[in-house]
Amino acid sequence: MRKIGILTSGGDAPGMNACIRAAVRTALTDGLEIIGIRRGFTGLIEGDFIGMDRSVVRNTVHLGGTILETSRSSEFMTTEGRRKAIDHLTREGIDGLILIGGNGTFRGGVALSGECDIPVIGIPGTIDNDIYGTDYTIGFDSAINCAIQAIDRVRDTAQSHERLFFVEVMGHETGFIALNCSIAGGAEELLIPEDPMDIDDLCKRLQNSFSRGKKSAIVVVAETDRPGWSFRIAKEVQEKIAYDSKVCILGHIQRGGSPTARDRILGSLFGARAVRALESGMNGVVVGVIHGLVCYTPMPETWEKKKPLHADLMDLNLLLSE
Repeated sequence: MRKIGILTSGGDAPGMNACIRAAVRTALTDGLEIIGIRRGFTGLIEGDFIGMDRSVVRNTVHLGGTILETSRSSEFMTTEGRRKAIDHLTREGIDGLILIGGNGTFRGGVALSGECDIPVIGIPGTIDNDIYGTDYTIGFDSAINCAIQAIDRVRDTAQSHERLFFVEVMGHETGFIALNCSIAGGAEELLIPEDPMDIDDLCKRLQNSFSRGKKSAIVVVAETDRPGWSFRIAKEVQEKIAYDSKVCILGHIQRGGSPTARDRILGSLFGARAVRALESGMNGVVVGVIHGLVCYTPMPETWEKKKPLHADLMDLNLLLSE
């Protein structure tokens, strides 16, 4: 192993730059050359490469987004697109590849490694935290902290005006962000795909809260595959219980901003371990952490197996929302 490439793909996540920085510094310390690939798989297809040294990653650990930029490439999912990428990798003399992203990124990595001899290591970088094989993904902690700050602010105005607020958070097709925000933000109700609740049940629960003396309430809603569906829910609820309802959709603000200390540390750990995994001869695995220990999961398992929500947290949320 003499030269490795690194790229970020799919949605950006706070902590990716800490990960890139750690990978670069680890590679250079171990006597390896490391090449940054701009704009994810699109840049790989086009040969958009940049040499990485300590100066490139200096003063980046605190930055959100990704200094390598990112994209989603439909062309890379074609044989012709991957052939172009392999040609560029071969000409550049890259011996190993680090991919920072989510399930789509890892699917691309498996397809690529099946058509060339270049080993590939994945790093889970997504605010959604929905990657099987790791308890936490890069960006998740920053996203929930951003959302909790917003929920705290919404609660101030909800109490002042005696209103019901629906706060919609991101999370792809899972409720990891919503569940954690519900507990930490003290929400009265939670709507997530893993534990569906119909409008009638929601209205009954809210009415019970109001009958106990509450004058305002926060409902945290996971956007799932229907961004903006909180408006429909709020309208239906207001028609049934005649309570003044407002909607706050946080959207992409959860992706931006400076990463938390936890995401900086996690990103740094993953970046360093990915380089060492390539050096040790690993291929086609994703770096993760389970119960505090670093582990490696075969890439196909990250999308073939569904990561469940923490059962204890589900029970805790129900207990505290009563």
